[in-house]
Amino acid sequence: MSTGRRARQMALGIVAALVVTACGSQISPEKARQMHQDAAGVAQGDAPAGDTVGPTGTDSGGSTTGGDTSTTGGTGGDTSGTGGTPGASGTGGTGGGAGGTGGGSKPPAGTGAAAPTGLVKAGDCTGFKNQTGITDKEILLGNVSDLSGPVPGLFASARDGVEAYIAYFNSTSSICGRKLKLQSYDSRTDAAADQVSYTKACSETFAVVGSVSILDSGGAGAAQSCKIPDLRAVSLSNERVKCNVCYPAQSSRTGYIGEGPYVQMRKENKAASENAAFLYLNTGGSPILGQGYAQVAKKAGWKVKMIQGIDLAEFNYGPYVQRLKSLKIKYVHFVAATPQAARLAREMHAAGFKPEIYQLSQTQYTNEYVKLAGSNGDGSLISLPHGMFSKPTPEMKQYLTWLQQVRPGADPTTFGVFAWSAMRLFVEEAAGLGGKLNRGSLITEVKKERKWTGNGIHLVMDVGGKLTYQCAYLTRLSGGVWRQSPNRQVCGKLVKTSFAA
Repeated sequence: MSTGRRARQMALGIVAALVVTACGSQISPEKARQMHQDAAGVAQGDAPAGDTVGPTGTDSGGSTTGGDTSTTGGTGGDTSGTGGTPGASGTGGTGGGAGGTGGGSKPPAGTGAAAPTGLVKAGDCTGFKNQTGITDKEILLGNVSDLSGPVPGLFASARDGVEAYIAYFNSTSSICGRKLKLQSYDSRTDAAADQVSYTKACSETFAVVGSVSILDSGGAGAAQSCKIPDLRAVSLSNERVKCNVCYPAQSSRTGYIGEGPYVQMRKENKAASENAAFLYLNTGGSPILGQGYAQVAKKAGWKVKMIQGIDLAEFNYGPYVQRLKSLKIKYVHFVAATPQAARLAREMHAAGFKPEIYQLSQTQYTNEYVKLAGSNGDGSLISLPHGMFSKPTPEMKQYLTWLQQVRPGADPTTFGVFAWSAMRLFVEEAAGLGGKLNRGSLITEVKKERKWTGNGIHLVMDVGGKLTYQCAYLTRLSGGVWRQSPNRQVCGKLVKTSFAA
């Protein structure tokens, strides 16, 4: 296998390995469920049969090879093309399931809680001071995401989510007379590039928002050293979790996993829970996640008959499938990237073996998995911390619409959702501070956000406490369509595994 192909496989494997998708809480499941429904709205779980992710679009923004990319912003929202009519159930709109291909004037901004600054009362601007990244006319924000490397455009959707919110905000709003502007940096799937990018961002921008980098440990020290607010989409390393200026919109804590899905699945299918197998790629954090999930399942009363790692270079999954068959496994959880997840689905089908439950990660909530797995992927199950793109809440619809404004034809992603949420978090806190805005005061306010939903775009996140999120929607692929319903939202207590930091 070529070096480039091996690197691409490794990068994809690490993506699946490091994104924590379990849910958990330290309160009762009933209380957690009610809190989520109250804060996020029942509409997130009301996706009817037939809902699906829209057709795959293209990232017209391309990728870069250097550390910096172009800045965008200014008046914002001037890119031609608007999000069109949300895709019909079961079909999705062109370019992302809810946005059209564009071609029109800017869409209207929301009002009330859906407004760019939400319901926050703007702070008194008296005493507002220009500082790093802030001039008389603009506030410069950074985004550090993997745009080039083994997988070009890997996390471009996070940058696009930030850019979309900036366009949305700038179309009607300002903070003490200042518009927002974006400086994009490329972490290149490389810890050193992440560090260099954050070093630059420290001296050039006021804050970094919505970032996603596989090797995000690289820039944690730089962010910590200069105390720049790092309101990420997600954090993928212990270093970021420990960083006291780094707060992801999708909150999580390494080694802590919620038992909710396992309790629920055991209620629904006891036979599957007593014949379970946990597989994972032998790379990055996959082994920790795969084995951690198995530990939580056991504590929930499951009988785990197989825990198996699979090398990235292994392309013949036949022997693993034969062992699954011989053990009469009924539940398979595979911590893998989308190509490997689809490959196992095809291999199981070819061998005439179909587990009653085939569970994957939220990164498989894409058209790529649907296309690669084909009909073999039917029955696949994932836990999502947000509702469906094809049945959007008002806030989700804003994300989908403005994404098409700045990047016509782009697919929405979970990373884009949380990058958008991180931007709303920044805007609401900054607007509320007014003349008191500085890096330190912003972090102080962010720490207070313990029940953040991004105005209902996702379920409740304990941003300030950095705790693994409490609930999720069990989402199943059926007939090539992702489906979820209100009774698939599950909550459970947080379990500390042996891998907790």
